[in-house]
Amino acid sequence: MPSGLPRQRFVLDTSLFITEEIRHEDESLEDAVLRLLDLVATARLELNISCYMPPSIHDELATMLRDRDVGDEVFSRLDTWVVRKSPDRYGVTIPANIVYNFIDEMSDRVNRGLRVSEEALREVQQLDPEKLAGDDGPGEYITEADRVLSNMRDKYRRALRQGVLDSREDFDLLVLARELDAGVVTEDRGVISWADEFGLRYVHGGQFPTLLEEYLRATGSDGYEG
Repeated sequence: MPSGLPRQRFVLDTSLFITEEIRHEDESLEDAVLRLLDLVATARLELNISCYMPPSIHDELATMLRDRDVGDEVFSRLDTWVVRKSPDRYGVTIPANIVYNFIDEMSDRVNRGLRVSEEALREVQQLDPEKLAGDDGPGEYITEADRVLSNMRDKYRRALRQGVLDSREDFDLLVLARELDAGVVTEDRGVISWADEFGLRYVHGGQFPTLLEEYLRATGSDGYEG
């Protein structure tokens, strides 16, 4: 390891490993994750860069990877080079203004969700069962109502969840990063938005492999050329 390099820490989100942005052309998910973990290992040994993950994120990621039939080698490297650490939820302090902004945002999102529901209800009320029913009876009306319901679910989900901190896993990620004074690595727009609120550094997941490669190249670590 080159002497005098300051220690850097990153907390990794599930989205880093799943995003298409880390893959080379025609590269499988498993190969991309293995390549990423090789970079994490080299950066730790050569550049004093440590990567962490809350247990809740690790469990979420493990489930997603198993669902995609990823081999045991990925899990072995993940457990070797990414440190699992629970955030200190009792010791880490969060400014009251962050909580205030969160409450304010959630109140606004609930109102938006209500408007989405009201619009869907009005649309259903305007459907004409007799006009939509064909030779097979009222089945077409049910299908049309289901379409309205499906659209409402999508809009409701976007209104309430898109771009917001909406899971314990996301909160663990941010609290751990604050505890360690670490950068957050994610593709989740909600996490990025709240990383700003927490005053944390962040890196888009798709850019993280390139960042590590550039660090290694710039320091000439073991003749690294990418």
